[in-house]
Amino acid sequence: MRNKLLAMAAIAGAMTAPVAAQAQSQVTTGLVRSAPVAIDADGGIAADQRSAFRQYVIQEHVPEYTVPERVEVGTVLPETGVTFYDVPQTFGATPFRYSVVNGRTILVEPHARRIVQVID
Repeated sequence: MRNKLLAMAAIAGAMTAPVAAQAQSQVTTGLVRSAPVAIDADGGIAADQRSAFRQYVIQEHVPEYTVPERVEVGTVLPETGVTFYDVPQTFGATPFRYSVVNGRTILVEPHARRIVQVID
């Protein structure tokens, strides 16, 4: 009987652990080329890495594009006139691309051309 209770408690604990772990974290961390990186839960650049990412973009001399739309999360960019670039692995694995539009560095969902993060 005691073994059954312990087994049931272990099963219940194992079933609730993933839910508790998911509720606690908004940032995913990992290791890329022996350097710790962190990305937001939504796949964007984490707050503590944004300054370094902006510096990377400046060093790459990425051209700036101008569009009439406001540069904010959710804006869909025109189909032509803006080029997107791969985010280096040193900033974490992300499905998004980056560009500089209206003076602001942004992450974009490449197929939908929708802005998912503005790097301030």
